Amino acid sequence: MKCNIVCIPGDGIGPEIVTQAKNVLETVGRVFGHTFEMQDVLMGGASIDAYGEPLTDETIEIAKAADAVLMGSIGGNTATSPWYKLPPQKRPEAGLLRIRKALNLFANLRPAVLYEELAEACPLKAEVRGGGFDIMIMRELTGGLYFGKRETVTENGKRKAIDTLTYSEDEIRRIAIKGFEIARKRKGKVTSVDKANVLDSSRLWRSVVEEVAKSYPDVTLEHMLVDNCAMQLVRDPKQFDVILTENMFGDILSDEASMVTGSIGMLASASLNDTKFGLYEPSHGSAPDIAGKDIANPIATILSASMMLRYTFDLDKEADAIEQAVHDVLKAGYRTADIMSEGFNQIGCKEIGRLICEKIRS
Repeated sequence: MKCNIVCIPGDGIGPEIVTQAKNVLETVGRVFGHTFEMQDVLMGGASIDAYGEPLTDETIEIAKAADAVLMGSIGGNTATSPWYKLPPQKRPEAGLLRIRKALNLFANLRPAVLYEELAEACPLKAEVRGGGFDIMIMRELTGGLYFGKRETVTENGKRKAIDTLTYSEDEIRRIAIKGFEIARKRKGKVTSVDKANVLDSSRLWRSVVEEVAKSYPDVTLEHMLVDNCAMQLVRDPKQFDVILTENMFGDILSDEASMVTGSIGMLASASLNDTKFGLYEPSHGSAPDIAGKDIANPIATILSASMMLRYTFDLDKEADAIEQAVHDVLKAGYRTADIMSEGFNQIGCKEIGRLICEKIRS
């Protein structure tokens, strides 16, 4: 297979971690007989330095013409970087918001995976975390309260703020379809999270999800109220496979789930549109304080590349090979500084990338 991938190294540790992910993809291509054509473009602070803006129209068009986008990290130190003296619409993160809108990325995938080898990093009790867990949080990204009409008015001399939560059935249906499709690639279970005992938007959400579920008889559907889901994530995270939910609930639950894993440096993410196209990136930030020191953890970016193979290119065997290689390297006792604990071997960004490539070849 020939795959056209646009790479956005970004800022801070971004170029280092994207380089290792590209090395892994090239290794997969050689082992499995695929061609990954990768083109680097600028976004964020790097684009500001080069072009005076965080995202150019040309970069958007290049991204639209690709099969997928692999991104590192965007932004810098908000206290010291000159980028943050610019107006908000000219700052690095504005490029991220613009590219999501331009590419119509409405489905956000946030895996929360606790590797058995890193179980001690998990804040949960041993009897709760067990041998680890693997959750996929599917968050609707472009609707709901964050995108509804908002205003602050004065009534009778008192300020009043109004935020509007709106969802159409089409917005719900398209994210639900993505959720069920992804559940088919996993354990075949969807937990749809809402607040249907209170909100009309949640009652519509539940109704549309049930309609979509009829087309996926091989996938189990359950409903759960958001407050209960927040409790269940720390009581028994192993019960979940795909958590399907709206924008604000997904924002909160995905952050909770990331902390339950104990290591944000291991967490990938993806944002998809209504085709196979996706933008894949690590969940962590740009960590400018460690940039260029070869101590960054590239695993989240490497696992984002694995997600790209699975969800954009349907290369499940190749994605499995990357994930198994990560397991094997961790099992062999190698750690970057952020996941290091006593008794293991601390290595750098380049070396852990090299070892993962080596495991894929073996």
